[in-house]
Amino acid sequence: MKLGIINSAFHQVGIDTATGLKHIARIGFDTVDVFTEAVGLSKKEIALVAKASEKLGLPIVSLPVVAVGLIDFNEPVREFHVERCKKFIDLAKAWGAKNILLVLGEYIWQREVIPPAAQWQWGIETCRRIGDYADKRRIDIALELEPFRLSLLNSVDAMVKFVDECRHPRVKANIDISHLVLSDTSPSELKKLKGKAIHVHLSDCDGKVHGDLPPGRGVVKFAPYLQAIKELRIDGVVSIELEYAPDPTKIVAWVEEAYRETAKLMDLVGLRDSTTTDFTDGTDKKRESV
Repeated sequence: MKLGIINSAFHQVGIDTATGLKHIARIGFDTVDVFTEAVGLSKKEIALVAKASEKLGLPIVSLPVVAVGLIDFNEPVREFHVERCKKFIDLAKAWGAKNILLVLGEYIWQREVIPPAAQWQWGIETCRRIGDYADKRRIDIALELEPFRLSLLNSVDAMVKFVDECRHPRVKANIDISHLVLSDTSPSELKKLKGKAIHVHLSDCDGKVHGDLPPGRGVVKFAPYLQAIKELRIDGVVSIELEYAPDPTKIVAWVEEAYRETAKLMDLVGLRDSTTTDFTDGTDKKRESV
């Protein structure tokens, strides 16, 4: 697998996308996931990011999108977010990415008032529609497992059930290691996602609350999870997810630390592929000097 990072590590401290990509390439990452908003994104910005990605030899792999409205009880809200997700799929296609990383959100009102089964079904229906649109553009949908009590997809079993009921070849699972720890999920449970997972997020946490820390800053024992992921034989990327750096002025060092520690962990289990992939034609190549 490749080693990537979500560019929000830089974006959330006010560093523009192109500059963040330069840091990411210099540090040594194979790929990048770009956090942005597809609705209203200018053609100029789209072209700027595409040009920077190509020049740096840094393929864009995934576009995270939080679309909690896909399970809203108001049909117009669901329709809006279906169309919004289509714009992310178009953007993924323009940037040569492999997937959009989709966060469905939580059950409303503590699973009261609105039947939970109804929200689940709305999620199935909207994901099938998005999947149909994505299939035409050869883009996958990677669903995020969130560790929160009321999250629609808050366990491996819930993820498996959703993907199976969706029955769409483009709708698959994302694996987030710290989310698995926070939801008390053991590495052995990942075998249930064989053939269903296409993307991985990695970060550390204190074992109690969502953290998005560099490995080694929390309590996560990564090796067993990475070994389990290796056994799934995913043709994809392990993307580091960092948020809310304690000192924004030292964000570059924060990302460098996360890169070093993650690279060591992936090497430990023999998970990382040292070549970079041009996802537009599927070929592997060594990165040119940046």
